Amino acid sequence: MSPRLDSQLAFLVEADKLKSVLRASTLADNSRRENSAEHSWHVALTALALADHAGPDVRIDRVIRMLLLHDVVEIDAGDAPIHGDHDTAALEAAERAAADRLFGLLPEDMAAEFRALWDEFEAAESPDAVFAKSIDRLQPVVLNLANGGGNWIDYGVTEAQLEQRVGRKVALGAPGVWTHLQLRIRAFFTTIQGD
Repeated sequence: MSPRLDSQLAFLVEADKLKSVLRASTLADNSRRENSAEHSWHVALTALALADHAGPDVRIDRVIRMLLLHDVVEIDAGDAPIHGDHDTAALEAAERAAADRLFGLLPEDMAAEFRALWDEFEAAESPDAVFAKSIDRLQPVVLNLANGGGNWIDYGVTEAQLEQRVGRKVALGAPGVWTHLQLRIRAFFTTIQGD
């Protein structure tokens, strides 16, 4: 028997619950809502695909690790859509408690490592975390542009709100990507306003 392996497997079984956490974003084909596990995989893939847009000090391997872990806390805390109305302080407390519980399932060394990556992502101060946060904010934008507006329409989001809530964070880590997307975003909102 290996207590270390038992702990690792217990964490993985618990992490499977992330597949049941539904997000506000729908898939690109608008067929259904995305779950948080799919989102975590997709943002990690997005970081890998857009690695050439990261700053010179960004280590994509660390970014991918952060992105694979960043939403694990939603197993306990749930998903809080960026355009939704929620108590930020209460959400942050719930996510910290979830991080304590979930990463605490792992062997001590792994728990400390995973928690440190999660904390770094949340703080968004290191070059790796800034890029990871930008990619996390970018992915729903790409989906909403592909699916005809998705949750922007559901939440009545304006172009100015999108710029404030999402654009600033994307531009911090991937300015060229945000500049490119702004043209498509502007065209989308112009079309919506023209209807």
